[in-house]
Amino acid sequence: MPAPDLLCVMGPTAAGKTALAIALAESLDGELVSVDSALVYRGLDVGSAKPSYPHHLIDICDPAEIYSAARFAADARAAIDAIRARGRRPILVGGTMLYFRALLQGLAPLPAADAATRAAIEDEARRHGWPHVHALLAQVDPESAARIHPRHSQRLVRALEVYRLSGQPLSQLHRRGGEAAPTEPTTAVAIAPLERSELHRRIALRLRQMLDAGFVDEVRALRSRGDLDRSLPAMRAVGYRQLWAYLEGECSLEEATRAALAATRQLAKRQFTWLRKWPGLMWLYTDAQGAVVRHDLPGSELPGGGDPADLLLNYLA
Repeated sequence: MPAPDLLCVMGPTAAGKTALAIALAESLDGELVSVDSALVYRGLDVGSAKPSYPHHLIDICDPAEIYSAARFAADARAAIDAIRARGRRPILVGGTMLYFRALLQGLAPLPAADAATRAAIEDEARRHGWPHVHALLAQVDPESAARIHPRHSQRLVRALEVYRLSGQPLSQLHRRGGEAAPTEPTTAVAIAPLERSELHRRIALRLRQMLDAGFVDEVRALRSRGDLDRSLPAMRAVGYRQLWAYLEGECSLEEATRAALAATRQLAKRQFTWLRKWPGLMWLYTDAQGAVVRHDLPGSELPGGGDPADLLLNYLA
């Protein structure tokens, strides 16, 4: 029998992806592969909402390491092959859309990091601010600038660095990689609340639960290691960088919490931007209780309400 399609469960943060994927894994004899840039790091547990259910590619590197989309693609491919070799179904779940693209559409070869170029960009930021660097990027790569927040320093540096080294916009290079990438049969579904206000409510509730569960203490322990700083990708994860600023005395806990909440909403907005452009993506829209109220799965005989996993399993049957 041919191997089943790759099953991908996508969606914005706090949308219910993990619960759906676990239900699918239990019903389809599957194994989950995490597609999340924070869950790869050991010690980032509370603030990343790290699940207790087994996933591949969770806790695979130290926060001092830099984990890339290219490395994820290689690790995920190895995990998928091993799952299939065991006769089980691989199910990819997460919200890091760049990782999904690296695996399923490929990435163009990009110039290696150049210390002198990066230093020049960071010097411009020190003198004029990160919004100025964002404006410079918008002049040469408006597509990337539209996706990158004006204060997301790491992504701004990389996008502008790629242009200065190659003379080509990062967005253009990424498109070339996707066009040349090998493909395989893939079923991709996204889950999200129908009302944006409901997603915002879930985001706020989850952040409060994280704080009650010891999120501040977790960041304090990471900071006390002495070998980590806010320039590292792990420490730039949403919530971690805001609480780090609080522990540095730069703001109050209340201000850090508000900033983390705003950053998480911005993350969800960026995820929606990626998802709307994903080819062949099917949507499950849910209400405040998590029941499906609308979907675009092919097949008019499929009911419009009820449990997301039941609906998707009916479609896959």
